[in-house]
Amino acid sequence: MSMSSGSSLEKIECYLTAEYCCSYLPQQSAQSLITAPPHVITAHQYSSLIKQGFRRSGKFVYKPHCQTCRECIPVRIVLADFAPNRSQQRAYKKHQNLTTTILPIGFHDAHYALYRAYQKARHADVHDSLSGENSAHTEERSLQDDIEQYKNFLCQSSVESVLVEFRDQGQLKMLSVIDIVNDGISAVYTFYDTRDKNVSYGTYNVMWQATWAQSLHFRYLYLGYFIKESKKMAYKQNYKPLEMLIDVAWQQGSIPIKNIS
Repeated sequence: MSMSSGSSLEKIECYLTAEYCCSYLPQQSAQSLITAPPHVITAHQYSSLIKQGFRRSGKFVYKPHCQTCRECIPVRIVLADFAPNRSQQRAYKKHQNLTTTILPIGFHDAHYALYRAYQKARHADVHDSLSGENSAHTEERSLQDDIEQYKNFLCQSSVESVLVEFRDQGQLKMLSVIDIVNDGISAVYTFYDTRDKNVSYGTYNVMWQATWAQSLHFRYLYLGYFIKESKKMAYKQNYKPLEMLIDVAWQQGSIPIKNIS
């Protein structure tokens, strides 16, 4: 499949993946369109692709293309009209003690340690499954595989990307990977210290990114996919005004999403 909208996209090919288990909806299968080859995607091309609902994972640019489901909806905050609610304002004020540092994309031991702890807290069953006399060897091999996956996922980019550190008195508390596109910024991935209690790091992070993008005079903050039936993704509807990409048009408002029969 070839891209046909815009001369900058004419040389980009897309292929459809085989079905795999959906990460967000239990017992659902998923498929994605992947651009190829990944290394030819420029920052300018990616700016066009993100407007069409594509996202980036490492050097791969993709979008969901499931045969029987259309639950994944690309969303973006309209920054000029952004009106945070009281809860979001409180979260932003609560964590303004965090200092930020913007870095180029790359691997850092402290970042990976925070990422691994975050993943372990969210997926403890995977780490607890190691047992038996070979568990140490298996865990070492798993660690090496995990480091490579982390590097491929968050430490590689063919577009303009940055890392943003959030620290409290020098202690790393949160890290965000952010892409810069022509009309805004795109929140790629954020992880944080799950040991901290009574915090609102996730909400604060979205507020910080929106404020930063506004200071750069951008129009949008791209938040990825809204999935109504997924607790991990449904929170995005709390940021208003929110535009959703329905078919080929960006439009505001809450859109009821239904499976395709």
